Amino acid sequence: MQYRKLGKTGFNVSEISLGTWQVGGKWGDPFSHDTADAILNSAVDSGINFIDTADVYGDGESEKAVGRLVRSRSERVYVATKCGRQLQPHTNEAYQPAALRRFVENSLRNMQLDTLDLIQLHCPPTEVFYRPEIFELFDRLQEEGKIRHLGVSVEKVEEGLKALTFPNVTTIQLIFNMFRQRPAELLFQEAKRHDVGLIVRVPLASGLLTGKFSPHTTFSPDDHRQFNRDGAAFDKGETFSGVDYETGLAAVEELKKIFADQPSLAPLALRWVLMFDEVSCVIPGASRPDQLQSNLQAAELPALTPEQMQAVKTVYEQRIKPLVHYSW
Repeated sequence: MQYRKLGKTGFNVSEISLGTWQVGGKWGDPFSHDTADAILNSAVDSGINFIDTADVYGDGESEKAVGRLVRSRSERVYVATKCGRQLQPHTNEAYQPAALRRFVENSLRNMQLDTLDLIQLHCPPTEVFYRPEIFELFDRLQEEGKIRHLGVSVEKVEEGLKALTFPNVTTIQLIFNMFRQRPAELLFQEAKRHDVGLIVRVPLASGLLTGKFSPHTTFSPDDHRQFNRDGAAFDKGETFSGVDYETGLAAVEELKKIFADQPSLAPLALRWVLMFDEVSCVIPGASRPDQLQSNLQAAELPALTPEQMQAVKTVYEQRIKPLVHYSW
């Protein structure tokens, strides 16, 4: 495992880390703490030292599992969680310092920790990024010893660029993958200039970039890949990176031809993300321990060649860019 600095937090984190949206089992299934414990402990055994969760994952059960892991291990494991998505309705007006403080304190209780290494605003409405009083709250929480650092999770490049104007923002979590390449144009260089760490989520485009899906693949009714394709529940860009499913399948077939000598596309898709030095870590999820091990294969792969990088860019520009590039 290789490690990279997470911006001005100073944390050295595993370049392949773990997101825990589905750590308790596959989407739509009840949360299994046995599954979560197996995945989380296997992750730390493999050198992963950064775990990303949120208070809404598994209705708090994911945070409980992550906290249990941290308390049970001797290794230094950095914990990142998020707040804000519990607000109903999830609107700019609902974002108030008192509510966010309550969420942070609830997360501390869920995880039975004294301090959160990193708390992130969880994809708030764009207007929230223009409200200094929201960001000032986290200075108070830091002074009280409840958090070490503040980060933001964003949907849009614009939101990430605005977040960089607040000095206490230390990390930006964003979607970046072979099907979502716009952040590399400006946001990456600006984040580097501000010494802000970049945490990449949805690196496999909700599984599309594993290369294992087909037109006949079915998803359960409770799986966001079934019910959120048009953004019915939350931002459409979180599901298949906003790419039309059939279009994505066609693009994947072209990507497979670029890497025809490799047995699986998934580790290559992760390795592609890590080709960008500005990225601090990538946080693919896993609903089974074997998926975690597949993700970790990316650490063993050699760097992609300039020709391979250009070929991936060509597929994006021809198949994907006209449909999604300026949406996020």
